[in-house]
Amino acid sequence: MKKVLVVDDSKSEQTLVRALLEKMSLEVSLADNGDEALAWLRNHDQPDLIFLDIVMPGLNGLDLCREIRESLGYEEVPIIFCSNKSQDFDRFWALRQGGNAYLTKPYSPMEFMKTVKEYLA
Repeated sequence: MKKVLVVDDSKSEQTLVRALLEKMSLEVSLADNGDEALAWLRNHDQPDLIFLDIVMPGLNGLDLCREIRESLGYEEVPIIFCSNKSQDFDRFWALRQGGNAYLTKPYSPMEFMKTVKEYLA
């Protein structure tokens, strides 16, 4: 079973994302912020996909993405940003930090699942 790490400080967003991913028969782990996610990544096997929010307390999603790519060496793990930040600059900067895709909240469940399938194919 493929594993997905979801990093978001919103419990309601975690619940929504978990439900969608479990509907796709994926194993889901949750982290409330970047620091917790980094600890999880250092203590578990590499996930098949990572979802990151950008605005979180402590280590934000952009910094976490750079850390995942540079320090942990997870260059091949797809990272999908899911954020309320909707400006083109936000999308550009997230992808520049090493993200593979960018979804703006709120997104449709169909768009979400299509993006997941694209990166887990």
